[in-house]
Amino acid sequence: MDLSDLQVFRTVVQAGGVLRAADVLHRAQSSVTARIQALERKLGVALFIREGRRLQLSPSGQILLGYADRLLELAREASNAVQVDRPVGVLRVGAMESTAAARLPEPLDRFHQRYPEVALELYSGDPRDLIRRLLDSQLDTVLVAGPLSDPRLATREIYVEELVIVAEARHAPIATPKDLPKKTILAFHPGCPHRLRLEEWFARGHVMPERIVEMGSYHLILGCVAVGMGVALVPRSVLAGYAEKDRLSIHRLPARFGSVKTRLVWRKDAPQAKVLALAEVLLER
Repeated sequence: MDLSDLQVFRTVVQAGGVLRAADVLHRAQSSVTARIQALERKLGVALFIREGRRLQLSPSGQILLGYADRLLELAREASNAVQVDRPVGVLRVGAMESTAAARLPEPLDRFHQRYPEVALELYSGDPRDLIRRLLDSQLDTVLVAGPLSDPRLATREIYVEELVIVAEARHAPIATPKDLPKKTILAFHPGCPHRLRLEEWFARGHVMPERIVEMGSYHLILGCVAVGMGVALVPRSVLAGYAEKDRLSIHRLPARFGSVKTRLVWRKDAPQAKVLALAEVLLER
């Protein structure tokens, strides 16, 4: 169905007749009548019961009116959502687990207060998967660590994270991988940039991890580190919200391994008003 036909139909109902609807729509009465008749032929039902010059909605017309209201409202929302000059619609944000947990709750709350017309959706996951979903237009923007070279993407640096080695509280100082008598790594999936950095730190020290135990959350990783199962590389910001920090020891690394930039990333060819508004809020300190 043509949305303009639905608009004519709804106007006839709201105006109480073809003559008044023609005035509202600035059309000839014959044009409005022809559009209604064409819509009835297309649907194969009578939308009005005609009693002389009076029109009354038929049962089929009552049903169509409900759908017409919803479809025309959806069309209005869709038109607003694709406007690039103001933030509206749904903003689908992807982020790494550490960023989602430690960095986003407070700024996303401020964003919601400032832009109530934007519905926020937050997803966490592997940076490689987040980038794939961004390129497939399943996400509007993502926060990921590390350099990006895809020419289809635009980026803005948001955070500089300090990465630290965490071990059990009584662990001796750690400066190189050789300082680890138990060379077990507790980490996320193989695509996690922090895991890759920790593996590179081991490789530079000419030491191989004995075991890599994969886990699904920082809370679980830190709990296992605290009881001596192994060591992990985590953003220092994650530790701020951990209630049992006294059960951990924290060991700094050289800047090559201990500093990483988190960037906001979006497609260059996609509407950017919502994303740039989010960047503005994230950069506020």
